[in-house]
Amino acid sequence: MSTRGSSHRRDRFAMQALAIVLAVLALAPFLWLLTMSFKTNAEIFRFPPRLLFDATLANYAALWTSEFRGSFGNSLVASVASTVLSLVIGTPAAYALSRWTSRGQGAITLWILASRMAPPIAFTIPYFLVYRYLELLDTLTGLVIIYLTFNLSLVIWMMRPFYDQLPRSLEEAAWIDGATMWQGFYRIILPLSGPGLAATAILCFLFAWNDFFFALILTRTEAMTAPVAVVNFMNYEGWEWGRIAAGGTMIMLPVLAFSFVVRRYLVSGLTGGAIKG
Repeated sequence: MSTRGSSHRRDRFAMQALAIVLAVLALAPFLWLLTMSFKTNAEIFRFPPRLLFDATLANYAALWTSEFRGSFGNSLVASVASTVLSLVIGTPAAYALSRWTSRGQGAITLWILASRMAPPIAFTIPYFLVYRYLELLDTLTGLVIIYLTFNLSLVIWMMRPFYDQLPRSLEEAAWIDGATMWQGFYRIILPLSGPGLAATAILCFLFAWNDFFFALILTRTEAMTAPVAVVNFMNYEGWEWGRIAAGGTMIMLPVLAFSFVVRRYLVSGLTGGAIKG
């Protein structure tokens, strides 16, 4: 009995040690970037690098007094607005596709998925020409629209399997009590889809927040986003590694904070539509 117990403890210790090693490897790039953001350029290029050094906030101070502050706000507005709109429009669409039993359901679903298949470069020239005609270049409205077009298909594809596993008897009971179809959806089905909505919101926000390509092509100065602003620290005078590291750290913070707030919904939301029955 004691031999089996010691073997179990050894296996548990090995699993915990492996989990710690994997966590350190996964967090190593972020920790390295974080330490760089508190170093001077001389300290960054010091060899061999020191684990203990005199930390400085000069990189963050210089970053926040530059154009990066406005770009950070632009990224936040565009990402939040596109995420909210994607959920507001895509969630009822996913519910409708889940409950629709017509023959054309598969074709519509495939057409929605096709918008995510093509590479972004395929849409760049059409969007640029249309935006120039509509005067949407270098505007937050233009960014929200283009993020919405890509995140909308993501919302539908993630939320539809989640609704597929919810029994229709829940809505039917609400209809018998006098509720309309949309009242049954908003009062019965939507509250049950919290985990799926949380996971979908994180992915939508992540895709919009980390976008570089469309923001680089469709913005100039007024609607410049944070990822594009960080590139401006790579100039002909040299790369300002301290500010680049500080900017990268600032860009990661909203995603980490958002993920931490809804962390208890994330795993159940990502796996909610994987198993039916």
